[in-house]
Amino acid sequence: MTESTQSPPRVNIYEGMFLFPQSASADLAGAVDHVKSILTRSDAEIVSLVKWDERRLAYDIKGNKRGIYFLAYFRAPSANLARIERDCNLSEQLLRSMVLRAEHVAPEIMENAEGQQKLADELKLRSEEAAAKDAETAETTETPTAESSGSDGSD
Repeated sequence: MTESTQSPPRVNIYEGMFLFPQSASADLAGAVDHVKSILTRSDAEIVSLVKWDERRLAYDIKGNKRGIYFLAYFRAPSANLARIERDCNLSEQLLRSMVLRAEHVAPEIMENAEGQQKLADELKLRSEEAAAKDAETAETTETPTAESSGSDGSD
């Protein structure tokens, strides 16, 4: 035979839990992008990605008492799983990660876990709150200087 009969790579569905320090809550978009970049570099197709929880850790991890968990379901070639785990272990942003085969999870559950829109809404709300806080801070710093000039226009 002159043709090589190479079988296509085996693609499995995986469940990944990614733990970030609480400081990542200031830049949730950056944390989401980090998880997406790790997965896409290994040719993974993200089925769902959601901020799962923000909670106190059972023990300190790298000096952090609290953390933010992200849950992802994704399809990836089984040969690329080692690369995903290596990238997670080398990441300075991640505290911990765990990737498991998700054969036990029904497709409906994965689809219902889809939190991209919910996550986008939270990111938008946080940026609006930050903008409002910045505007309030700017108003507060401008108000005393106008009052301290002593001219209120009533002369």
